[in-house]
Amino acid sequence: MALAVFGSVLWAILVSVFSRDVGGSPTMSAMTVLLVAAAAGVVAFSTSPFRAPFSRPAAVSFVVLLGLATVTSVAAQWGPDTNAQNDFMALVTAVGVLVLGPYRPWREVLLAGIAFAVVNGVVWGIAAAAFPTSVPVAVVVLLASAPTVVLTTAATVYAATFVRLAERVQIRAGSYSVERADRDGIARSVQQDRVTILTRDVAPFFEELRTRESIGDADRERARQISDGIRRVMVADADRTWLEQAVLADGGERTVVTDPDGAIRGMDVDQRTVVRTFLRAALAAPAVDPAGVRLLVEPHAEDPSRTCFDVQMSVADSDVGIHRSFDAYLAVLRVTFPDLDVAVRPSSLALRFSYDQH
Repeated sequence: MALAVFGSVLWAILVSVFSRDVGGSPTMSAMTVLLVAAAAGVVAFSTSPFRAPFSRPAAVSFVVLLGLATVTSVAAQWGPDTNAQNDFMALVTAVGVLVLGPYRPWREVLLAGIAFAVVNGVVWGIAAAAFPTSVPVAVVVLLASAPTVVLTTAATVYAATFVRLAERVQIRAGSYSVERADRDGIARSVQQDRVTILTRDVAPFFEELRTRESIGDADRERARQISDGIRRVMVADADRTWLEQAVLADGGERTVVTDPDGAIRGMDVDQRTVVRTFLRAALAAPAVDPAGVRLLVEPHAEDPSRTCFDVQMSVADSDVGIHRSFDAYLAVLRVTFPDLDVAVRPSSLALRFSYDQH
């Protein structure tokens, strides 16, 4: 999408320099190009995965910049409109609505499209009224607004459909991640611990008893030790949080999880899903050693109602490689936890964010 806006910048430059049908104002032409370039810069900066989400202020800035560019483009060629190909801003604003479609709610996309259509219709209508041609003013207004109206309809439908599909996926993913995945993770962990005890202690002990003619006090003492070991494993399973279960289930047996108060249980369904997805990807990454991952959950220093989650991770990769591997996950984390703080250095990745206790 950013490429489409940058293409609009190039188009604006070419039309302003090589396809002017009136002398107009070179200053206004330069201003138009600069405004379109600024709008492209807003999109490029705000849609970067490392800076997601594309916020409402950024979207408003984008709309205002393109709206002003529309006004200055008409002012730059103030006079009889003899070449419709010079009216490039009608299509640029239409493309601008498409750019907003994947990033903002459908209502905001619709409002942006209406704003662009109104601005286009008004400024070209004023120019057509000031310099009459064989084309009626009403037709000029319609032609100026039509591209934006058409693409606004498409972008609005896309945004609304995407939101509905995302909500369905979120519901399913949340249900699986917190209920079924936690249950499956606990079951696998418990099964693994039970199998370890059976193969290491219970089975050999029963095999010895089977070959003996009588059972003595030493055998009874060993049986009590084995039963105590089983109870300790069961207690440990019961005390584990969903985070510890998730780390174990994803191959993080050597990962250090520090959460003495079990505060991680305060995360809601969406937050758990996002954190678990990131940790699963991190622990499965070839450049990440699970033994070099440290997870710390502690009370917020300034707000007792919030909890801080700290991730320290050793990554055998450059900072560019770390961005390439984790930027998509960091974007989702930033949407879920707006105060996310990320520090990327060669061979290390550090995250810190906070959440309310639910």
